[in-house]
Amino acid sequence: MSEFIPNVLAERYATTSMRALWSPEGKVRLERDYWIAVLKGQRDLGISVPDGVIEAYEKVKDQVNVASIMERERVTRHDVKARIEEFCDLAGHEHLHKGMTSRDLTENVEQLQVFRSLLDIRAKCVASLAGIARRAAETRDIPLTARTHNVAAQVTTLGKRLAMFGEELLVAFGDLQHLIASYPARGLKGAVGTRLDQITLFNGDAGKASELENSILKHLGMPASFNAVGQVYPRSLDLQVVASLCQLASGPSSFARTLRLMAGQELASEGFAKGQVGSSAMPHKMNSRSCERINGLHVILKGYLAMAAGLAGDQWNEGDVSCSVVRRVMLPDAFLAMDGLLETLLTVLNQMEVFEAVVEQELMRYLPFLLTTTVMMEAVKAGAGRETAHEVIKEHAVQVAKDMRTGKVRENDLLTRLVHDPRLTLTAADMQRVVDAGRTNAGDAPQQVDAFCARVAAITHEFPQAAAYQPGVIL
Repeated sequence: MSEFIPNVLAERYATTSMRALWSPEGKVRLERDYWIAVLKGQRDLGISVPDGVIEAYEKVKDQVNVASIMERERVTRHDVKARIEEFCDLAGHEHLHKGMTSRDLTENVEQLQVFRSLLDIRAKCVASLAGIARRAAETRDIPLTARTHNVAAQVTTLGKRLAMFGEELLVAFGDLQHLIASYPARGLKGAVGTRLDQITLFNGDAGKASELENSILKHLGMPASFNAVGQVYPRSLDLQVVASLCQLASGPSSFARTLRLMAGQELASEGFAKGQVGSSAMPHKMNSRSCERINGLHVILKGYLAMAAGLAGDQWNEGDVSCSVVRRVMLPDAFLAMDGLLETLLTVLNQMEVFEAVVEQELMRYLPFLLTTTVMMEAVKAGAGRETAHEVIKEHAVQVAKDMRTGKVRENDLLTRLVHDPRLTLTAADMQRVVDAGRTNAGDAPQQVDAFCARVAAITHEFPQAAAYQPGVIL
């Protein structure tokens, strides 16, 4: 009987590229590249490294046997020591990890995984923004019943609704850009952040120890580094990372929830593939399963945000590793969840359908209600008191709603009732003008869509390859 329990996020939702970044094998390869980079840097700065040693390590760096490493760890009870022994035995040399503490390895490599994952997420965010802008432009002028408190409110356009959610993602994208541009590596700082062991290795030359760290930062490819850090980098940085993912997921999650509501009213659909089944019991069901997935993955991300918040500000002195068990779950899984969320979002954007006939029917059902603010302003201009007009319109609107819900009337006759109310001085011709203008009067909603699309176009111009990304087949 197998004891293997799969990571659901990795196997069911995330892409191959994101899994590769966070897999045990992938992490071992990154660590070995890092060790070799440190060894090369030490050699270049005068530390004796015999000929052939670096080549021997490079030759075997891809020979990763996770089971063998785990067997060693069961003996050493130390993960880094187990990986050092495994790599050295494969290469036949013992020149790794000179002047280093475990956190000189693990902190920087984990940060490299985070940083590369952020770049991957950025690319899919660009593709998502491009997808939202495309669908917003396509539906720019389709009149739609806008809802606040999930109740019919005024006229908007479908494109404006999409741009609203897209703009939220756009704001989060800006914060992601800032995080990527300023993300600081811990660097090669030693056991308590003083670089003592590297300085000792270089016979007291602190300048060479600093040069070595600079070479390692260049290897990592990160834009900045901490200066006065201790054994571990501040876990508030992890909080910033996971918070950024939660923020990025919020706009897509609201979009997905709204599309689910629209699907229930038959206004739109996320798409339904050939052969897809909505329910094992009810053959007619066409559930919004992908949108539900987006919402569910967002909840998972908020759980990891709580975990990250629990670690921030909990550092003892120069650092401890009580956070280790949390971060081993939180960091990879947060990125796996975000990766799956964006893949699903892109799929929905490609496959979603809008049923314009139903959108039109809903609009005409609610249009008299949606025009009440305009009717009130027309009544005021015709001489009615503002509060009187408000009370009269409310009185009739509430009664019409009740009559429609009980079947007393089949069509919304609110405007006719208002014309016949002597407390208002509006004529049938006045009301018809309001209807004719109001049916498609969504204010400057179309122009807001244009402005959103222009902002997205500037981003896709900067990242054209990312903008062209297409999702794989989702489960």
